Amino acid sequence: MTTIRDVAKRAGVSVTTASYVLNNTGNISAATRLRVMEAAEELNYHPNAFARHLKKVKTRTIGVFISRFGGAFYEEILEGIHDVILNTDYELIVSPETRSPRRLLHYRQVDGAIVFDSKIPDVSVLKLASRRFPIVVLDRLLQNDFILPLLLDNSQGVREAFQHLYGQGARRIAFVAGAPSIDNTERMETFLAEAKQHGLTVPLYQGNFTEGSGYEAAQTIFQSGELPQAVFCANDQMAIGFLRAMHERGLRAPQDIAVVGFDDIPIARYMQPSLSTVGASRFEWGAAATRQLLDFLENNTPFQPYRIPTHFIARESSVARH
Repeated sequence: MTTIRDVAKRAGVSVTTASYVLNNTGNISAATRLRVMEAAEELNYHPNAFARHLKKVKTRTIGVFISRFGGAFYEEILEGIHDVILNTDYELIVSPETRSPRRLLHYRQVDGAIVFDSKIPDVSVLKLASRRFPIVVLDRLLQNDFILPLLLDNSQGVREAFQHLYGQGARRIAFVAGAPSIDNTERMETFLAEAKQHGLTVPLYQGNFTEGSGYEAAQTIFQSGELPQAVFCANDQMAIGFLRAMHERGLRAPQDIAVVGFDDIPIARYMQPSLSTVGASRFEWGAAATRQLLDFLENNTPFQPYRIPTHFIARESSVARH
């Protein structure tokens, strides 16, 4: 069984110093405090007094653990979260993909959490979630009464996109997949299922949700010798990379290849050609997550899982010109 002596030894401090840090007392430097907290986390040490203190004290703070701050995709989710928090007496801590989210979660320095960071493992989320510490996840499906998986309705938007391409006569259609995630899996499986129902075989090309990977997927397709009539990319960034590669080859969308993305990021509508895509209200996504989390904390209201609606948006990159 791990003791405070083990933590002190791992951190290279005295037992007294380790005790001060873990009980949030004493005048300890930030660097030393960080060292002790990391040692306790690595050793999976749970100090009894500290745990009892956490059970009694409410921080009136919500933690948001997100992959990164940059980009309109995350900004709109955060705006939705912030809009709901503004009307309460709760504070908000937003932490990007670093070591600190694990410490904030592990020691429950917030009352509840919204997690959109794939680097935080499922096992950690499942272990931490409880009636006293509810968690909303936006990037995975987990079964637990104290975890709310609030995800996009990927299937609806993808089905609409496939019907759009098929309805315009596309029969040779390729799919550019993103990095492993539930969103990528659902988008890919839905698209392939729709294609199968219509007797089509769809070749898959692997990307990682970046513009560069969409560009590389396009190069691979070009080298294959037979161009598809249409390409569905699992997000807009890859679709933008694909369109860039087409432009360099003198190919046009949709005349040579129709291109569709997913996410409806702001730049999509301003591109030349404007990008057809699948959209959803990311503001509402963040707001809905926050409303349910606060309702659980304040009223002990059980989570109500549902999907954020998506819809296909037809623009120049896929609409046939007559």
